[in-house]
Amino acid sequence: MLIGALKKSAGLAFIVVSLAAAPALAMDNTLTQGGPDLTKARALIKAEDWAAAIKELKRLEIQGLNADVLNLLAFSQRKSGDFETAYKNYQRALKIDPNHKSAREYLGELYIQTGRTEEARAQLDILKRLCPEGCEERADLEEALAEAARK
Repeated sequence: MLIGALKKSAGLAFIVVSLAAAPALAMDNTLTQGGPDLTKARALIKAEDWAAAIKELKRLEIQGLNADVLNLLAFSQRKSGDFETAYKNYQRALKIDPNHKSAREYLGELYIQTGRTEEARAQLDILKRLCPEGCEERADLEEALAEAARK
């Protein structure tokens, strides 16, 4: 009985360590476990080549739905001025992963850009719950809201 309990404890410890080592879901610098390689898309986004980024991300989207791909696709669409399509893709990303911090931040920024400040604040409230100790996405959306209030 003691040996069985020890084996069970060792198994639980392995699971806890494995979960702690799993990659984060934020799109900015990590990949969702098992997700596609976003290196090329991120480089195109960094170069602000929105059309090429959208094309690459649509290619990746065909391979299978992924919250990171949809978030980056929506980001690129928003930056290119296609707010309606960007909104739909942020929603699709959040349907796959409701806790996707980058999608929450960027959706909030879309709301600010389209004059929907209260909805942006709702995204900030969600980010406050997701990262009560603070995180880059929360700080960025707080700053975007503060900047919008100064205008």
